[in-house]
Amino acid sequence: MIVKNEEASLARCLDSVKGIADEIVIVDTGSTDGTRQIAARYTERIVDFEWIDDFAAARNFAFDQATTEYILWLDADDVFEPNDREKLIGLKHSLDPAVDSVTMDYNLSFTPDGKVAYSLRRNRLVRRDRNYRWIGAVHEYLEVGGNLLHSDIAVTHKKDKEYTDRNLRIYRKREEAGEHFSPRDLYYFGNELKDHGQHEDAITYYGKFLNTGLGWVEDQIAACQKIADCEAALGRSEQEVSALLRSFAYDLPRAEICCRLGGYFADQEDYRKAVFWYEQATHAVRPVDPMVVLNEAAWTWMPHLQLCVCYDRLGNRAKAKEHNDIALAYHPTHPSMLYNDQYFKDLKKKGVLEEA
Repeated sequence: MIVKNEEASLARCLDSVKGIADEIVIVDTGSTDGTRQIAARYTERIVDFEWIDDFAAARNFAFDQATTEYILWLDADDVFEPNDREKLIGLKHSLDPAVDSVTMDYNLSFTPDGKVAYSLRRNRLVRRDRNYRWIGAVHEYLEVGGNLLHSDIAVTHKKDKEYTDRNLRIYRKREEAGEHFSPRDLYYFGNELKDHGQHEDAITYYGKFLNTGLGWVEDQIAACQKIADCEAALGRSEQEVSALLRSFAYDLPRAEICCRLGGYFADQEDYRKAVFWYEQATHAVRPVDPMVVLNEAAWTWMPHLQLCVCYDRLGNRAKAKEHNDIALAYHPTHPSMLYNDQYFKDLKKKGVLEEA
């Protein structure tokens, strides 16, 4: 772990791996609170590293301190929930030593009823003798290869700090120094600019990223969506649609983008076109790569709920009910679908609901 001023969350994180990890290595990058005292309750391996605005450098230094067969990395606001802790114990006892890296889900946000709303996968546990290295001063990633195991274990992120402009400041500093940005850096610089409301600059950097023709296809598709977000924030609807359509150059149409195009036309009350795009969402082909992050709502109930609305506006209530029934099967407690269900029951009682 690399840490700085994490007294509020460090014990929670370390409690979730206590008794599982054979050693715990804490690399402190300049804490001024009680972080070191808390860490000392769990390990003697507390090492200082002078912060140089480079996350990869800090993480690589931390990896260099490890001595056991495998390295598991965490941030201070991460935890293994009890069920995942048990799975991790099971993995420790059963892991084939031929496995070079284990990927785990990284659950980042949750719905009000506790379901995972947004998750991605990370290479989380790696063989030390493979000497994998972290790359990137900001939004660093661990470059791995070899034999991968995609586990069903999840790390849960419990963010309890305010977001800062730290990452943006690092990128701006590198920009001012005239540093060359990799395609990945161009993409993540765009993300930081977008997150801080600097939409024009974000569009510029996303464009630079896409124009390289390099990078992960998922980042290319996401960049198109984020350009669309920026154009929408700037009130430029035609450019918003153009950015969404550009994503089709990189892979088959994704349900998320089809739903967004459907929403664009629904907002214009052009329900015929909206229906077309929502229908495309229901037939979209899922990517097979387990590392791809999907908005499950767009791939399941969301387009059917919107098709219900659109068909109702077009006067085809039988089709509207058909799609609400499909949506309700995915999400039986959704208030909008339950409201629609009662709406159709009332229409049927009145004898005004067409037969399918």
